[in-house]
Amino acid sequence: MRLTMMTDYALRLLMYVAQQPQRLCTIAEVAQAHGVSEAHLMKVTHQLGLQGWIETVRGKGGGMRLAHAPADINLGAVVRSVEPDFDLVECFGTGDHCMLTGNCRLAGVLQGALHDFMAHLDGVTLADLLPGTDLPFAPLRRMRVDRPSS
Repeated sequence: MRLTMMTDYALRLLMYVAQQPQRLCTIAEVAQAHGVSEAHLMKVTHQLGLQGWIETVRGKGGGMRLAHAPADINLGAVVRSVEPDFDLVECFGTGDHCMLTGNCRLAGVLQGALHDFMAHLDGVTLADLLPGTDLPFAPLRRMRVDRPSS
């Protein structure tokens, strides 16, 4: 599974803004800090504002801040609100044309994996991602994927 760039940028933006609770942050500074496009961040900011994760202030001296305490922002909820869908395979979507539908166990296995993935995110808040906090899980390590030799 791969999250969209929108979700990646949304999580980065929330982490950045959470580390600046005393002031408003601008799209330009978040873009520069993460080396991402301001145009993309503008869309992300708009979406996060609509979803109620951040508050935005327009005009000179404007910017954004969290709408909730970092401990009250659940990563699973953020990902669900930003991701367009979780159709890992064709049969999860509405345009299912798979010949194996009804006779395939793969969909159940993948649905279980997606459930576990989201359950893990549900156990993490934005506060858990901030520097100086103890993570409720092991630090990320790159997973080695053995690929069959050709």
